[in-house]
Amino acid sequence: MSKDKSSVKWTGKMAFETHVSGHTFFIDADEKVGGEDKGPRPKALMLSSLAGCTAMDVISILRKMRVEPDIEHFAVHADGDVTEEHPKHFYKIHLTFEFTAKQGKTLPLDKIEKAINLSEDRYCGVSYSYKQVMEMSHEIKIN
Repeated sequence: MSKDKSSVKWTGKMAFETHVSGHTFFIDADEKVGGEDKGPRPKALMLSSLAGCTAMDVISILRKMRVEPDIEHFAVHADGDVTEEHPKHFYKIHLTFEFTAKQGKTLPLDKIEKAINLSEDRYCGVSYSYKQVMEMSHEIKIN
């Protein structure tokens, strides 16, 4: 069984230097709660983790399906609804998968849907974890 590790070190006010797998970045709070906005908020990073995890899966699966060479643009946008009461947490996350085909190419919706479903149901550990505790939905936009 493998383990991931992360550590944070307080650098003053509400800022923390974060170390993950040899990478360093800052997380911080908004100025209105004593931070200096030196980095993203931890809860927002949950959305980035989900979007990144499923995006990597989808592009990898589409590469195996030989669809990836026809993609000009691919992005995943994650929007989370947060409760009003403490502890404030996500209760719903919606993902938008945005694709643009290269000029003269057509992207197969059936293969894109299959790649997304495989990621959400089988490969993305972040998606799996989140689905245990909140509602998740997605949509596909092909330009």
